[in-house]
Amino acid sequence: QVQLVESGGGLVQPGGSLRLSCAASGRIVRINAMGWYRQAPGNQRDLVAGITSGGSTNYAASVKGRFTISRDSGQNLVYLQMSSLEPGDTAVYYCNIDGTARVPGGVQSFTAWGQGTQVTVSS
Repeated sequence: QVQLVESGGGLVQPGGSLRLSCAASGRIVRINAMGWYRQAPGNQRDLVAGITSGGSTNYAASVKGRFTISRDSGQNLVYLQMSSLEPGDTAVYYCNIDGTARVPGGVQSFTAWGQGTQVTVSS
């Protein structure tokens, strides 16, 4: 079983910055991809940014140039640095990880989600 714990959300004024962190723990063998999603009330959960095991990144058009995703593979950590925040960035942000984990008898692919952290951008 794999657990994700997120931190770093909060209330920030427009133009401000926040850094989200997500730590993965459990019987992880390999992490293939890590990403951040967000969901505002009444909306679907959408990808904000993703990073592969090779370090390739992709971003939603609305955050490109303002957000940066990074990872610490040795510590199974993924970060989202958010700058120039706008009210439209207000949402619950979720960490997502795809990989493989040890199970009785071998290994198994998994997809895990964090519990979500609230980001509110308001003056």
